[in-house]
Amino acid sequence: MERKIILNLAISLDGFIASEDGTYEWIVGDGDDKLNTGKHDFNKFLEGVDTVVMGKNCFDQNMHLEYKNKKVYIATSQKLQDRENIHFINGDICKVILEEKKKEGKDIYLFGGGVLVDHFIKADIIDEYIIGIIPIILGKGRPLFLQNNPTIQLHLDEYLIENGITILKYSKR
Repeated sequence: MERKIILNLAISLDGFIASEDGTYEWIVGDGDDKLNTGKHDFNKFLEGVDTVVMGKNCFDQNMHLEYKNKKVYIATSQKLQDRENIHFINGDICKVILEEKKKEGKDIYLFGGGVLVDHFIKADIIDEYIIGIIPIILGKGRPLFLQNNPTIQLHLDEYLIENGITILKYSKR
């Protein structure tokens, strides 16, 4: 089975993936489970991936530390030395990940942030989108979708509600 590039992240109702200062403590449910339809098993998702792709800002916030048992690619404009499971890419990250996708292995987790994800959206190489919509309007912050994206038609494969968070899973049509 071919590996997939899967974007899995949370956004505010108004489309932000982080506050202006890059924080994300607002990514919580509303405390009401009356409408729950199921539970998103993030650990099961992680079992299905062996590669994680993130931007330098995520790396600087030590988000890579959760993925010591996976290959981690960091997109950066700096020339940095690879170490342990960390691979720094300061060239065309999409090209590198498409080459990685051709190799045997599990799926590839496109972690974020927004500038990194924008490259993948513009190249139209994301196979699945798993988006958790958090019940909050931030008003400002770091957006998921930047400008001038191609039209990408999707199919809703699955949805669930957990603690006021609506989780939508799409694949490309």
